[in-house]
Amino acid sequence: MNQPISERVRWTTADLELFPDNGNRYEIIDGELFVTRAPHWNHQKTCVRISTSLDTWSQTTALGEVVTAPGIIFGDNDNVIPDVVWASNERLPLLLDEAGHLTGAPELVIEVLSAGIENEKRDREFKLKLYSARGVREYWIVDWRKQQVEVYRREQASLRLVATLFNGDDLNSPILPNFTCAIASLFT
Repeated sequence: MNQPISERVRWTTADLELFPDNGNRYEIIDGELFVTRAPHWNHQKTCVRISTSLDTWSQTTALGEVVTAPGIIFGDNDNVIPDVVWASNERLPLLLDEAGHLTGAPELVIEVLSAGIENEKRDREFKLKLYSARGVREYWIVDWRKQQVEVYRREQASLRLVATLFNGDDLNSPILPNFTCAIASLFT
C-alpha cells in the first residue's frame, strides 16, 4: 500500500515578491512563512526610543549605524525583518549587497515583542536560534508591556541570556563602548 508523503512547504526569498504590499510583514525562517500585521503604537514608539538612543550614541562616537526594520536576507530560506539593528562601520560594508540589503548578521539585533503567543514564540525561539546560528553578537528582546529588556550575548558560539533589565536599570553593552540607556526612558 502506498502511503502519501506529506512534505512541508518551504518558502523562499523569491516567494516574498509574490505577496501583496498590504501592510503585513512577511518573514521566512528556516523555510517557514510568518505573517504579522502592523504593530501596536507602543511597539513602534519603543522602536523609535531605542533607535534614537543608539543613533545619538552612534553619531557621537562614529562607530556604526542603526536602522529600523531593515530586513536581513540570510539566504533563500531565512529572510527576516528585525525591529532595530546596529552594525559597526567595519562590518557594515561586508553585510550590504549591491542593492543595499543586509545579507549577514549585524552585531546587534533588537526585537520588540508583539502581542500573541505565536509572535512571542517567533522572537524568543525561532529568531533567537536563527540569530545565534548566523553570528549576531547581541540580541535584545524588548517587552514594552512588562517594561523589560532581555539581553542575550554570544558566549561559546551561541546567544545566551545574560541579563533581564527592568525600570531603574541601565542598558549597556561591551560592543557599544560607553553606551548607556535608562530602561525607563524606553517606555515613557
